[in-house]
Amino acid sequence: MSMNVGGDPGEEPGVMATINTTPLVDVMLVLLIIFLITIPVITKTVKVNLPKANNIPTHTKPQDITIAVTKNGSIFWNDQLVPNSTVLLQKVERVAIEVPQPSVHIRGDRDADYKSIGHVLYELQRGGMVKVDFITEPHSNALAAP
Repeated sequence: MSMNVGGDPGEEPGVMATINTTPLVDVMLVLLIIFLITIPVITKTVKVNLPKANNIPTHTKPQDITIAVTKNGSIFWNDQLVPNSTVLLQKVERVAIEVPQPSVHIRGDRDADYKSIGHVLYELQRGGMVKVDFITEPHSNALAAP
C-alpha cells in the first residue's frame, strides 16, 4: 500500500482547484440553529384562545333586520330600497332604542365595494346598533361535512 503525499522533493506544490465547502456548511448550520433559537423569543404575542370557526346556520327571528348591499352599492332594508344614508340613519336610530335590541344581518354582494359595506357599518355604529352579523355562503365542502 502506498500513498502519494506530495510531488517530487524539488517541486513546488500546485494550487488547489476545488472549493472546500465544509466551512461554509458549518457556518450555515450554526446560523440556522441561532435563528431557530432566537425567533420564538423575538415574536411575543398576547396569548388568546381563539374561537373555532364553524359554519353554523343562522336562526333569524322576526324582529331581526336584514340589510342587503348590492353590487352597485344600493342598500335594502328588509327588501325595501333605502334612498340615502340619512334615511338609513333614521331607520337605525328608530330600531336601536328597542329593548331587547334586534340584531342586524348584513348581506353584502361578493362584488360590492368595501366602501359601500363600510358605509353601512358606519351608519349602524352612529345609530347605536350593537349586534351586527355578516351573512355568507358556506363553502361547498362544508356542506358535505356532518
